[in-house]
Amino acid sequence: MTVTVNLETAPASVDPKAAYQAARLAHWDAVAHQTDEHRRWSGAYYRRLTHVYKSLASSGRRVLEIGSGLGDIVGALGTPNAVGVDFSPEMVRRAQQKYPGTTFIQADAHALDKLEGPFDLIILSDLVNDVWDVQTVFEQVARLSTRRTRIALNFYSRLWEPALGLAGKMHLARPVLPQNWFTVADVVNLLQLAGFEVIRRWEEVLWPIETPLINPLCNRYLVKMWPFRSLALTNFVLARLQPKRASATPPRVTVVVPARNEAGNIPQVFTRVPEMGSGTEIMFVEGHSSDDTWATIQREVAAHPERRCQMFQQTGKGKGDAVRLGYAHATGDILMILDADLTVPPEDLPRFFEAIYEGRGEFINGVRLVYPMEGEAMRFFNLIGNKFFSLAFSWLVGQPIKDTLCGTKVLWKEDYELVAANRKYFGDFDPFGDFDLLFGAARLGLRIVDLPVRYRARTYGETNIQRWSHGWLLLQMVVFAARRLKFA
Repeated sequence: MTVTVNLETAPASVDPKAAYQAARLAHWDAVAHQTDEHRRWSGAYYRRLTHVYKSLASSGRRVLEIGSGLGDIVGALGTPNAVGVDFSPEMVRRAQQKYPGTTFIQADAHALDKLEGPFDLIILSDLVNDVWDVQTVFEQVARLSTRRTRIALNFYSRLWEPALGLAGKMHLARPVLPQNWFTVADVVNLLQLAGFEVIRRWEEVLWPIETPLINPLCNRYLVKMWPFRSLALTNFVLARLQPKRASATPPRVTVVVPARNEAGNIPQVFTRVPEMGSGTEIMFVEGHSSDDTWATIQREVAAHPERRCQMFQQTGKGKGDAVRLGYAHATGDILMILDADLTVPPEDLPRFFEAIYEGRGEFINGVRLVYPMEGEAMRFFNLIGNKFFSLAFSWLVGQPIKDTLCGTKVLWKEDYELVAANRKYFGDFDPFGDFDLLFGAARLGLRIVDLPVRYRARTYGETNIQRWSHGWLLLQMVVFAARRLKFA
């Protein structure tokens, strides 16, 4: 059953803001009484918006939409505990009739002090164009947010101002009063002033009119490509609160060490992995070695009772399976991966710890392609392949990722559990484990930050990477990710 709550506390005083608000209240009450004729013409636009917001509202997340209107976005998400807020009582009344499973609240976006948060995802769709004071609205949103909350908003491109005005007069689009016409830079600046950091931005919708074949081509594919994206109707921005230290008490750390044919490197793990936070757990996962890696792990764990350790043998195959096994048994608050070849120095792990603990990012990705490498650290074609895939995957996820295959990746356990809970969206496709984590983090809107490391040559054993067959598999992953992330 829909719950309706009135949060209006007092009439507005007679001033420019009050006159602005009163005009819009009357306007949107009148629009609510009109038929949805304009939706028949601009259905492709609204359907695309709903699809994008559904992709951001993954299962189990508490969602709020401010400026929910008739509820067609928040009501269609299918998430439990979804809430829509609008300052038009007629919009709220009609929304509650249309979507009885959603909570709708009448309130002014400038004064949300009686609304109870926090929320996991807060949506502002076509709202900043219409409100009196955008910075105040963003400050209200900040009060309902935590460091894990994602703010998602879209707003019209200025290029479309004449066309939208004409469409409104012809009843092909929803009629509006004079609008705030912002650039992306304007909105990013206002978010920063209100205490937010932008994670990514992108464009949507080239063809808003419902037209078979044409709008799917334009709105799913062409709008993602240059030069068409500069002509898009609406701009999207995804943001989070600017980072602060998560807690006064340092968290515990689990370092997962996947190991296959790495017997000669295991003793160094104990001497070189530092203690971090309030304690560091070393998690060995051995994977079908042909040397005595498993026996070496058992021997070294017994020889170092001062270190907190766990050890497992895989029943599955691949590094990805090993990482998932280790993470499933990890007791730390922060989860790290350290390849047992030690080509990424264990002494660099505290830098990863500080980056995530201080809130500089939520997914810290090691990068081997910044500093010069030791002579035999990476073969030429492997280097070229890594650079190509870094460009491809940066474009796919909308955040800069300079090195997709560096073995060292760090995230909070709480965030990993969300990635794992939503893994069915991508499926079990990744034998490496890197892309399972990167794609999952990107879909959740986590802030991905690259951390450069100096890549060392191996001192024992041979690489498990098969250059050509794994390169072909990576190309397939690019196509896979394009379908699931970019052209979804």
